[in-house]
Amino acid sequence: MTKTRLLEDRVALVTGGAQGLGRAIADGFAAAGARGLLFDLQSAESPPAGWSLQTGDVSREDDIVQVMARAREEFGRLDAVVANAGIVPPWHDMESVDLMEWDRVFAINARGVMATIKHAVPLMKQHGGSIIAMGSTNSWIGHARQASYTASKHAVLGIVRAAALDLGRFGIRVNALAPGPIATEALLGRIRRRAEAGGASVEETLRRYRDTPLGRMPTAEDVVGGALFLASDLSSGITGQLIPVDAGGGS
Repeated sequence: MTKTRLLEDRVALVTGGAQGLGRAIADGFAAAGARGLLFDLQSAESPPAGWSLQTGDVSREDDIVQVMARAREEFGRLDAVVANAGIVPPWHDMESVDLMEWDRVFAINARGVMATIKHAVPLMKQHGGSIIAMGSTNSWIGHARQASYTASKHAVLGIVRAAALDLGRFGIRVNALAPGPIATEALLGRIRRRAEAGGASVEETLRRYRDTPLGRMPTAEDVVGGALFLASDLSSGITGQLIPVDAGGGS
C-alpha cells in the first residue's frame, strides 16, 4: 500500500468536517482512499469525492444518533471516527466567567466527543477501528483567561483514556491529537480581537507562537498527517494516547 492510500476502502466520519481542521482532515482521508461522512452545523460547498455531508449539532444526542444511522445505512460500518467539532470561547478573567457559556463549551467540546464515541461503537465493535478526538495542548496545561476551554480539553483527555480501556477488547483504538496554535485565519481573527481588547499585539503573539524548536507554528497539514497516522494501521499498537502537534512548542 502506498503512503497516499493508507486508508484505502476505509469508511470515516469527521465531526466539524465542513471547515477548518475538520475539512482538512476529511480531504486528507479522501486522498488516502477513505470515503465517508462529514457532520457539521453548516453545509460544505463540495464534500470530497466519495463523501457526503449531514448537518447537525454534536451537543444534541439525537443529531449524533441520526448521522450514525446514516453511516450504517450508506456504508454498514465505520473504520475511523474523528471527533473534531469544538469551539474556542472568548477570554474571560475568573470573576467574569459566563457559566452559560461554560455549559455550551462543555456541551460541544466534551459532551459532543463522548456522544460521538458512544454512538460510533456499535458501528465499529465487530471489526475494530480508530477513534481520534481533537484535544489540545490545553489538555495537559492551563491557559490564562481560558478556564472553560482548558477544562473542556482536559475532559477530552479523560474521555480518551477511559474509552481506550473500555474499547480495546473490540479492537477499537482511541487516541487524541493535541494541536498547538495552528496558523489559520480563525486563529488570526482571535489574536486580532484579543489585541483590540488590550492584549498582546498581533506581532508579539505570532512571534511567541513561532518560538518553537522547529522555528514555526504547526500547520493544518501537520494535523492531517497526525490524523492519517492514527487512523491507519501504522499506529495499530497505539491507544489511549495524546499526540502533540505543536512544532515542539511543548517540549
